[in-house]
Amino acid sequence: MSFAKAEDKSLIDTGLGMLLQSFAKQRPRLEGERKMARVYTLFRVSTVGQVDHDDIPMQRIACREFAQAQAGWEIVKELYEKGVSGYKVKTENRDAIMEIKADALAGKFDILLVFMFDRIGRISDETPFVVEWLIANNIRVWSALEGEQRIESHTDRLTNYIRYWQADGESQKISARTSNSMGVLTQE
Repeated sequence: MSFAKAEDKSLIDTGLGMLLQSFAKQRPRLEGERKMARVYTLFRVSTVGQVDHDDIPMQRIACREFAQAQAGWEIVKELYEKGVSGYKVKTENRDAIMEIKADALAGKFDILLVFMFDRIGRISDETPFVVEWLIANNIRVWSALEGEQRIESHTDRLTNYIRYWQADGESQKISARTSNSMGVLTQE
């Protein structure tokens, strides 16, 4: 690089030097202030029977233990959906999911932690896109049992979609078994 005048070079050196000094002053403060990752947890059960059998406390214990084992994670909010079907109830009708999305936009948390990913939902043409939306809005999505859902490649998107397609299919089977059992009971 050539400079027309020696003065120009010294101005560049001075500007660069000031910038480097500014970074050097900030570095100790930034390194000393390791920010805790703010974690929201979501616990959901679909039926009153699951509420009665204490499935939510089991989910909560697993998520709390998982979060405690992660360096720098702090649970700042726990959200509960009791008796809310992740298969039949759309996202826009689920208060907890709508609150999570609003708080994500407001920058109130960094990680959404669930017991299993199907706690977010079981609708194959909706739930994968909720997860993608969260990740696109800088929210990391974790399951205490299944790890982190990333969307860094085409394969990640496919895996994300397949996960909720499978959960949707499981819900269809449960619904068919329940309907069939009820039909048999009413015939007897």
